Amino acid sequence: MNLRYLAIPALLCANAFAQPVPRPEHPQPQFMRSEWQSLNGAWQFAFDDTDEGLGAGWHVAEAPFRRNIIVPFCFESRLSGIGDTSFHPVVWYRRQFEVPASWKGRRVLLHFGAVDYKATVWVNGQAAGEHEGGNTPFRFDITGLLRPGRNTVVVRAWDPPEDRAIPRGKQYWEPKSRGIFYTRTTGIWQSVWLEAAGESWLEFVRIAPRLDGTVTFHGRVARPQAGLTLHVTVKSGESVVAGGAGSLSDNKYVDAAAFVRNPRLWTLERPHLYDVIFELKKDGKTLDTVRSYFGFREVSIENGRFCLNHRPIYLKFLLDQGYWPESLLTPPSDEAIQYDIRMAKEMGFNGVRKHQKVEDPRFLYWADKTGFLVSGEMANAYLYDEQYVQRFLREWAEAVERDINHPSVVMWAPLNESWGVPDLRDPRQQAHLRSLYHLTKSLDPTRPVIDNEGWEHVETTDLYAVHDYAANHDALYSRWAKVEPRPGAALPPNGRPYAAPGHAYNGAPLYLSEFGGIAYIPPGASVPESAWGYAGVEKTPEDALRRLAGLYDAIAKLPFIGICYTQITDVEQEVNGLMTYDRKPKFDPKAIKALNDRLR
Repeated sequence: MNLRYLAIPALLCANAFAQPVPRPEHPQPQFMRSEWQSLNGAWQFAFDDTDEGLGAGWHVAEAPFRRNIIVPFCFESRLSGIGDTSFHPVVWYRRQFEVPASWKGRRVLLHFGAVDYKATVWVNGQAAGEHEGGNTPFRFDITGLLRPGRNTVVVRAWDPPEDRAIPRGKQYWEPKSRGIFYTRTTGIWQSVWLEAAGESWLEFVRIAPRLDGTVTFHGRVARPQAGLTLHVTVKSGESVVAGGAGSLSDNKYVDAAAFVRNPRLWTLERPHLYDVIFELKKDGKTLDTVRSYFGFREVSIENGRFCLNHRPIYLKFLLDQGYWPESLLTPPSDEAIQYDIRMAKEMGFNGVRKHQKVEDPRFLYWADKTGFLVSGEMANAYLYDEQYVQRFLREWAEAVERDINHPSVVMWAPLNESWGVPDLRDPRQQAHLRSLYHLTKSLDPTRPVIDNEGWEHVETTDLYAVHDYAANHDALYSRWAKVEPRPGAALPPNGRPYAAPGHAYNGAPLYLSEFGGIAYIPPGASVPESAWGYAGVEKTPEDALRRLAGLYDAIAKLPFIGICYTQITDVEQEVNGLMTYDRKPKFDPKAIKALNDRLR
């Protein structure tokens, strides 16, 4: 995204079909085709509070679309040009587009980065398809629905705000934000774009690099046909360093491999990335070309430590809700993403827990580029039933596939604090929790998996994540000083038990994945009357830093392999941030870095 977005609301007075402000960067930088066209910008828009649109044929009508909205910002956000935070469970979008003449003979793919929660899409009045899940991308091959000249795409988004069996993360099911819950996001909230592909085309390629320089590529092909081959070219900068090719292995998968001599590893200090070009060919003719990248790096747990490329590192994470005051869950610009990462690194942190959110791919791209670690997590539901299970398993699998090739993503955490499994005395809910660990491992055996972030673990977890908002040094130290990281060891009581009913500590490394929450409101900061912090609100920055230093002093003596401080910024009424909601640092970053430098 680009800061020029901030000028886009002026388009609201323009023709809804006007060409939007162009986006210079591809929405999915790990899977790019050179022929693409952004559909971000001004769309026609309508609320459908009585849910009459389907019966009334709004997918072919013009009259209902009396508003405009700036995509990809949700209507609840200011940058959408609407800024209405009340309940509207059904919304509609409409815009026109033209396919470039140079795409003649190509398959045209319509991409959505994310639409919350269920999207139904029509092109020129004909059904293109549906997708359920508010956090993951989807695409439709719309070639057969296109006509010469101007085409029309219509989207209906359904997102019932009070359904707590939907994976919605921190989006509140009541009209106004409160406590740890924030303003909702409805409808389109990530980019929309077109791409030109071949007669057969690549849907996805799993990239699996190893430290010895071998790298394998497992591709899934749409519209497969006999005789297809996958050719890969690996580049370091402008130099070609490896290549390989493979044939269609069954009815839709194609495999290839390459070997890079003396590979440069992806590290925090030198996050080297290799570019890769995929070419899907038949009889020497290239049908589809996709550009991607990867890093040679491995994560492991060795001798009770978290290791990157077999070297122990101390995890110094920040809790990151991924909210912005002007745009909510949608990053307002590419520069805003880079700023958050840069500030976190200046404060001495080496990663973030993307809390209750499947973050925009542009964030992961910049984490990959700059050497910044990410805990890959899912937006959770709150209630358990059979429909929730089906919804969650499907969407979590899609999220893992989307992000599996990012070197910055070093662990997976599908659930947080028993959200979605509120009663783990129930054998079904325990089975679901256990199944999420095994499902994730079946999709990706290369990363550690946390079964239940924070408490009520079963036996299947690679890191024993614990949450502790002790107010000061003495409270934190006395609670954990006598704990030994061995199977069966007793863990201190702290509200909710750290082991699920019928289970005990499995001896996995202890990871303090939430702590702190020390609130401070700088003079002149704009915050709601309901502002709060986990450990109370300090009156001066000196008092807040003094308490934070005490917690760090305790942690340095305790058996944790990493930490995650709550949190990088304030969010609406929650003022635990090291920065305000509008990204102004509350403390000298060097002072925070000095605390982090103690942890090794």
